[in-house]
Amino acid sequence: MYEKDYDTLFHLEAALKALTLFKKDRDYIIKDNEVIIVDEFTGRLLYGRRFSEGLHQAIEAKENVSIKQESKTLATISLQNYFRMYKKLAGMTGTAATEAEEFNKIYHTDVVVIPTHLSMIRKDHADVIYKTEKAKFNAVVEEIAANYKIGRPVLVGTTSIEKNEYLAKLLKNKGIPHELLNAKHHEREAQIIAKAGEKGAVTVATNMAGRGVDIILGGMLKKENQSEIKEWQKQHDEVVKLGGLYVIGTERHEARRIDNQLRGRSGRQGDPGESRFFVSLEDDLMRIFGGEQISRLMTFFNLPEDTPLSHPMVSRAIEQAQVKVEGFNFDIRKHLVEFDDVLNNQREIIYTLRKKIVLAKENIEEFYQTIFDIFLEEFNNLINNFLIEDNLSDKILIDQLIKELNFILSVEKRELETVLKKNKQGMIDFLMEKVKKVFTLREKQLGKNLWLEIVKSVFLNSIDHRWMDHLTAIEDLREGINLRGYAQMDPLVEYKNEAFSMFERLIGDINFEATRRIFKIEVKVNADILSPLEKQPMVFQQASSINPFSQNVSQARDLPSANPASVDELSSISSNFRSPAPDKNKKKPGRNDPCWCGSGKKYKKCHYPN
Repeated sequence: MYEKDYDTLFHLEAALKALTLFKKDRDYIIKDNEVIIVDEFTGRLLYGRRFSEGLHQAIEAKENVSIKQESKTLATISLQNYFRMYKKLAGMTGTAATEAEEFNKIYHTDVVVIPTHLSMIRKDHADVIYKTEKAKFNAVVEEIAANYKIGRPVLVGTTSIEKNEYLAKLLKNKGIPHELLNAKHHEREAQIIAKAGEKGAVTVATNMAGRGVDIILGGMLKKENQSEIKEWQKQHDEVVKLGGLYVIGTERHEARRIDNQLRGRSGRQGDPGESRFFVSLEDDLMRIFGGEQISRLMTFFNLPEDTPLSHPMVSRAIEQAQVKVEGFNFDIRKHLVEFDDVLNNQREIIYTLRKKIVLAKENIEEFYQTIFDIFLEEFNNLINNFLIEDNLSDKILIDQLIKELNFILSVEKRELETVLKKNKQGMIDFLMEKVKKVFTLREKQLGKNLWLEIVKSVFLNSIDHRWMDHLTAIEDLREGINLRGYAQMDPLVEYKNEAFSMFERLIGDINFEATRRIFKIEVKVNADILSPLEKQPMVFQQASSINPFSQNVSQARDLPSANPASVDELSSISSNFRSPAPDKNKKKPGRNDPCWCGSGKKYKKCHYPN
């Protein structure tokens, strides 16, 4: 743990997870030499999504496909807080009743069950349980074969692509024609579902949640002419006589909602239908939750592998296991919301500031006032770090302060010493007046629109860059904070305290970086074009001679003994600001007049020697 190559452990953990916990054709598939994640609930492919913390790269290495660079989080929000942003929140679904408690506690909304327009006449049979998965799938195949012989349409739901294809192989060996619907064949989804209600159709699909389609008995009506309608009605009536669509579930999902969505594909709009789940003691749900009692019961009766156990009591036991899992998952989501609420408050502050900058043109005065407040705060921090009322005459500290101030804008020692004879507030007023003068001068030189865009660009870049680093740091904090529980501390309280301290540093870092960049921007003008300055193409460049924006910005800001660039170096940097040369017809500035370049220096100490 304390070795130099500790990061090797990070790679080993990712490799072990990829090897043991993530399975091909269940959690992901390989398509076009890429690892694509499969949605656990809908069975759809999640294009563009990648596992974090090196896990995706580990899976790519495991599957021997090209390894791509890890993505970095630019913005993040939990679904719960995203939905809370809406003033009004409502939704419609056929399976919300089982999640009524969560909707009430998280979103403060009630779940109302609306009676069906036509009576639901679907028969939902009790689950049948087998000892082994092999025996279960053999029984499923026999059930499909029996219904296929009489021409009844069958829809089979599986929990993963792997089991989907395994069942398809068994059906092929049995000689039963069928259609596969999973993430690998999602392009043909509409076509497959259109035929799923036809006489003799067998459709094997992964999780049907979120498909949002009706399987029409007799198949889809192709053309709305009289002969086609008569033919379709005949086929529809035949399928209805056979009992409608028969839905078979090959495994119980952790959430009852997903099982209900599969069942709900049958018996729609008053049509007849049946549903039954085939379960084995080797299924994940039964193995992890509540399978011991049923296992002992089957052992007690000495039932053979291929003899199922079917009783309403067994179905209730399975549902109780699902309720346990749902409660466990709800607690996880509730815990996630509590932690995300902390980051959500920070997110609102940053996004409000960012929005004010983006929409600066709508209220320029308010925007500039915000920028001046940032400069004021930064000057206050600098002066308080270096000087106290008792040592305003300490020359060493004054020299260090001037060096730091020159990272922001050009300040002469003589000017500052004159102001220091009064008090610290006098110095701050002097610096703020100087900042406003430079802003006004830049506006005149570059034009209001261009200067506004430069200021916006600097601050937005600083905010986005620092916010991205902050999200990574918060994510790292979130992962390790639960260990504080071993020290008898509340992880949530500790997380709030740590996150607040990190956010204060973030705001300080944004101010530190932006204030030191804004007057060091170079504007390169294409000399061959002699049109007015505002219409000329500009290239913005950061001053390259200084680098106050290293990874240790917070440390640099807090240490008065830092070794910044000299005043002479900064003067040369400031003089590189490319501004239009003064008009030769106009009177030349005097030696003691402010220099035309906007540096704030006297002409004799700036461009006059050149």
